[in-house]
Amino acid sequence: MATRDRNGTPLIDSVSLAIIEQLQEDGRRPYAAIGKAVGLSEAAVRQRVQKLLDQGVMQIVAVTDPLTVGFRRQAMVGINVEGDLDPVADALTTMEEVEYVVMTAGSFDLLIEIVCEDDDHLLQMINKRIRTLPGVRSTESFVYLKLRKQTYTWGTR
Repeated sequence: MATRDRNGTPLIDSVSLAIIEQLQEDGRRPYAAIGKAVGLSEAAVRQRVQKLLDQGVMQIVAVTDPLTVGFRRQAMVGINVEGDLDPVADALTTMEEVEYVVMTAGSFDLLIEIVCEDDDHLLQMINKRIRTLPGVRSTESFVYLKLRKQTYTWGTR
């Protein structure tokens, strides 16, 4: 089961990792099938999954291909910030087009991934919403031409 270390970070045992791996293969896999694969009862799997969800260790979500649901433009945007990163990062997290916000060490202070309807939407996001945030010094955009790999299995390697 997942307990926490002294810093509050969840510690996950091998059975819970195996359950996560099963759900990463198929998020709709029945608890009975998962139980059979990991050696637990259906009820025990249900309890562990609920605890992992409650602790924020994992989420069970539907992952879409943005192109098939009307979003034609994705981009990674590198942002340089003057001063404290937190207010800029916090503002970015409130924008529904922003999928990821990562504080980095390197050429950029923040990296974000944004999903937009088209190039005009991308331009509006960068020019009118991101660059106008207090503290944003510069941006550099990396427009996605083709997505070659996207996985969600790294959590159990």
